[in-house]
Amino acid sequence: VQLQASGGGLVQPGGSLRLSCAASGSTLDDYAIGWFRQAPEKKREIVSCISSDGISTYYEDPVKGRFTISRNHAATTVYLQMNSLKPDDTAVYYCAAGDGCSEYDLERGSWGQGTLVTVSS
Repeated sequence: VQLQASGGGLVQPGGSLRLSCAASGSTLDDYAIGWFRQAPEKKREIVSCISSDGISTYYEDPVKGRFTISRNHAATTVYLQMNSLKPDDTAVYYCAAGDGCSEYDLERGSWGQGTLVTVSS
């Protein structure tokens, strides 16, 4: 499966953005999809994941209650709705497809190119 991430941009603190991760070559029915981010001079970290059946979702503590991961009915696109954005959310965001929602599975899977999110006034 090939992944294409999009939707990044410049937003003020407190604002919202929705990232998209579009699949080609396959639907996402067989893949868990995770969103990662990497801020300047920081390690890449996982942010959220949705299971291959589109039912189970997982969030890391810094984004719980603010970010929502979802998948469209056709299982071709995964979204990351980001609300109440903070400057600390500034990073390049990547999506990855893997066998499961563990970082190990996602790291070994297919990756899309990143999309830059900048939260600044």
